[in-house]
Amino acid sequence: MTDTILTNGIKDRAGQNGYFKKGCNPLALTGRSKLQNERASLNQQIIRQMRMRAGAENLLRATSNNKVCDMVVLELSYINSNLQLLMEQLEGLNSSVEVYQNIQETSSIPLIPLGLKETKEMDFSVSFKDFILEHYSEDGSSFEEEIADLMDLRQACRTPSRNDAGIETLAKYFSHIPLLESRFFSATRQMGIFFTWYDSFTGVPVCQQNVSLEKASILFNIGALYTQIGTRCNRQTGSGLQDAITAFQKAAGVLHHLKETFTHTPSFDMSPSMLSMLIKMMLAQAQECLFEKIALSGIRNEFFSLLKMAHEAAKVGDTYDQVHQSMSQTPIKDNVPFFWSTVAQVKTHHYRSLAHYFLATALLDHQRKPSDDEDQQEKALSQAYDAMPDGRSPLDILRKREERRRIGKAHLRRAVIGHEEGLRIHSLCRHLRKLDVLQAILQASHNRSLAKFNDNDREDEFTDYMEAPDIVSKTEHKAEMETPMATKVKVTDFFRRLGPLSVFSAKQRWTAPRTVRLRLEDRDLGFTLRGDPAPVQVTSLDPLCPAVDGLKEGDYIVAVGDADCKWMVVSEVMRLLKDVDEDGIDIRVVSLMDSAWKVLIGDGRSIAICIKLLSVLSNSQLSMSISLSQLSMRRSSLSQLSMRSSSLSLSSR
Repeated sequence: MTDTILTNGIKDRAGQNGYFKKGCNPLALTGRSKLQNERASLNQQIIRQMRMRAGAENLLRATSNNKVCDMVVLELSYINSNLQLLMEQLEGLNSSVEVYQNIQETSSIPLIPLGLKETKEMDFSVSFKDFILEHYSEDGSSFEEEIADLMDLRQACRTPSRNDAGIETLAKYFSHIPLLESRFFSATRQMGIFFTWYDSFTGVPVCQQNVSLEKASILFNIGALYTQIGTRCNRQTGSGLQDAITAFQKAAGVLHHLKETFTHTPSFDMSPSMLSMLIKMMLAQAQECLFEKIALSGIRNEFFSLLKMAHEAAKVGDTYDQVHQSMSQTPIKDNVPFFWSTVAQVKTHHYRSLAHYFLATALLDHQRKPSDDEDQQEKALSQAYDAMPDGRSPLDILRKREERRRIGKAHLRRAVIGHEEGLRIHSLCRHLRKLDVLQAILQASHNRSLAKFNDNDREDEFTDYMEAPDIVSKTEHKAEMETPMATKVKVTDFFRRLGPLSVFSAKQRWTAPRTVRLRLEDRDLGFTLRGDPAPVQVTSLDPLCPAVDGLKEGDYIVAVGDADCKWMVVSEVMRLLKDVDEDGIDIRVVSLMDSAWKVLIGDGRSIAICIKLLSVLSNSQLSMSISLSQLSMRRSSLSQLSMRSSSLSLSSR
């Protein structure tokens, strides 16, 4: 089934076929989707066991009955055992990398993808409708379609397709989240919406009302989806390898952006230390693909070409060694699957052994020719080491066949030992033993190095125990983090009808819209307007003009007659007002409450009165709830405040 807007075969309420949103396919029965479904099921079981453990621990602390204590301790042991088994199953899912690989590949070393973070289904309807009615004085039910579109988009993000359309789906929702945060989430009020996300490695849930958790988790899933795209690329072609390189570099860029932007995420899989390790792993896999791209067209048995491949292989080995060291640090090693750290260790030995094999071949098969540029060869060989073996000069090694053979054999010996160590470590991980492709590649590389060593071995050599030095790692094409443009997608605000976000946001508070009858006197409005960009604001009232009764400086015009004016500029509003007849026209305006509603107390201090407008009744009366904060005064002061509040209420009516 393709990931496009296609019929899903399910009848909706009207009896018509339903549709999938482009970029997701919740019914796709691929190996990856099955793994993700199993991950979601395990997450639910883990949270159930954790709740039972929390209850048992609370009972253990509360009871003093020895018999009850013994029963609770026994129950806790069962619960902890179940949790351990569930964690091992989740680790097994994170180790199931074979289903993410390209099915056409039979000779490429498998790469490691990230699993998507799971979340619960959300219902924004009630909370958003209530907030729209209470805060924006709009009918919340008129925004049902926008709320439904938002919920559909979030639901699609739970099952994104493993391609660019899936990335686009996640990026669209990520771009919508800041708009939603500005529209509905205020620092002074809780919406009652709880975002729940599960740790990708441990399955431990994190539940917060802070929308930052939502943004960080979606960003993590964008990076994870890039890794899954990278692992499924066909690495037997140049274009496929380039796509894989780009995907892993973008994954590293997204994770780096997550690390720098969200520094206090409560989920461990998004902690700075874990993200630093994941970034290194993605760049290591990109570097590995760069090496494969160089070797794709074949490696010529030529001195400079072999030295170049030795440097490139050593670079890949060093990057994986850094990844393994990061995975070995506490507390990362307690949360990362053992499979991952084993793969990093195996690849470290494999690519370093390849580097020794390439350099050994360059020395053993080197034949001096009159046309050779000895200066360039000497320079290239000197750059292969930090210190020359046994203090020999590069030129002596190049000119003396016996020296080349002795040093070449030392490199082959290290290559054989390295491959043997890689095979030994490979056999220690039960999940890794299932990857027949990796074992076959390791065994073939070991046999090739061993055969080369035997071809250059002599029976009369018993005392040649020279240790080959390490090879300098360098590359002509270093993997770099790439910040994808997908994190900066332009989207249209679902709730654009509420007005420009610069004014009509959750942090601003206004009076409910009030109607003012505008009658022109000698074609004079009695006030001036400003508003480019929208909305239009009233300025410079003429107190002698009766047309301005009911208006205040700073009022925003939200409607002229039946026309909504929230997004209109001054010229458009003036066009509506210029043809007003003698009967006049009704305009609707709102006033900011932050600066308008203040009361002076008898002792000279000013106390702000926060007025919460619930709704506009049909008879145009306003229902207000006035709360007084930070008020400590005598009875006389309270009486004076009550009189002034009553006066203010009458004036508003």
